Amino acid sequence: MSTCTFCGHHDTPDNIRPMLVAAIEKLIVENEADTFYIGTHGNYDKMALSVLRETKKKYPQVNYYVLLAYLPEKKEEYPLYADNETVFPDGLENHPRRFAISYRNKWMVEQSKYLIAYVKHNFGGAAKTLVLAKKRQLNIIEI
Repeated sequence: MSTCTFCGHHDTPDNIRPMLVAAIEKLIVENEADTFYIGTHGNYDKMALSVLRETKKKYPQVNYYVLLAYLPEKKEEYPLYADNETVFPDGLENHPRRFAISYRNKWMVEQSKYLIAYVKHNFGGAAKTLVLAKKRQLNIIEI
């Protein structure tokens, strides 16, 4: 069994959804991916979460986790996520808040074998995460 994470732009267009569905399903069927980590920022993360919620109905052995970058003070801060969907990585609370997303993304890459990426420019958090994944020699699916 293996783990996959995601990186993509906050303004990812909705028309990539079919490619995202195909990439996730291929990893589950062909590579026995069973655990997926997702961030909390932008359209790409929301789309990945939506696809994984649907995918879990077809493949109940699959688990997915929304990785929080910050500890919420109130449940209302993360209204889109069920309690059993969220995880806060150990040690993240020791990093300054302004770097929390970068450290969270690094944690997700370090736990994963695969990365599904939608990165169309070489700046920003998604691009940095993709560079890190390449350095760590993850199996990368670019859509």
